[in-house]
Amino acid sequence: MKFTISNRRQVELANLGPVAQVRAGRLGLRIPQLLVGLWLYGFAMALFVRSGLGLDPWDVFHAGLQHLLGWSFGTVVIVVGFAVLLLWIPLRQWPGLGTVANAVVIGLATDATLAIVPQAADLVTSWGLLLVGLVINGLAGALYIGSQLGPGPRDGLMTGLAKRTGWSLRLVRTGLELSVLAVGWALGGAVGVGTVLYAVLIGPLVQFFLPLVTVRLAVGDQSLVAARRVSAME
Repeated sequence: MKFTISNRRQVELANLGPVAQVRAGRLGLRIPQLLVGLWLYGFAMALFVRSGLGLDPWDVFHAGLQHLLGWSFGTVVIVVGFAVLLLWIPLRQWPGLGTVANAVVIGLATDATLAIVPQAADLVTSWGLLLVGLVINGLAGALYIGSQLGPGPRDGLMTGLAKRTGWSLRLVRTGLELSVLAVGWALGGAVGVGTVLYAVLIGPLVQFFLPLVTVRLAVGDQSLVAARRVSAME
C-alpha cells in the first residue's frame, strides 16, 4: 500500500497483527499519541457538526441515525463503531488496541466538544469551524494511523471487504461511503459543501502530517518488520 508523501520524507507503516502491534514496543509514546489523535478526531467531528456546512459521509450516516433514534451524536458513533466491528467476524479481521479505542474515544470526544462549542451563528464562523475542523481532522488521522496500533472499525471493514472480494480499495471505499451517505441523507443527515471539501482535502492533509508523526518501530524479528515504505512526491 503506497501513499504519496514526499521524495525527501519517507515513513514506514509496519504490517503487524494485533499482538505484534503491542509487542513492537514504544507503547509509552504510541498509546498517548493514539489517544490524542482519536480525541482530536472527535473534536474535529464536532466542529463539522457545529459549522452546519455538511459532514463527511459516515457522519452524515451518524447524524441520520441520531435524528431517527434521538441519541447523542457521540453515542451513535460508538454504537455504529461496535456494530461495524461485528462485521469483521465473517471477514476474519482481528481488531487491535487502536481499533477498540477508536470505537469508544471518538464518540466521547465528539459529545464532550458538542457540549461546549455552540452552533455557528454566521457564515464566517461556519467556515472557520469547517476549515479548522478539516486541518485538525487531518492531523488527528495521521496521529492515530502513525501510532501503528490498528485501523479504526470503518477502515478495517474497508480493507477486509477488499481482501475478501478482490475488489480495489478505491472501489470498496467509494461503495461504502456512497452507501452510508445515501442512507444518512435519507434519514436527515447534513450534506453540504463540507461533505465535498472533506472528500477532496482529507487525503492530502493526512498525507502531509503522516511522515511528521509516525512512530518508527524497531522490531527485532524480521518477520514482523515487513514494513510498507511510504514515499513519493508532493
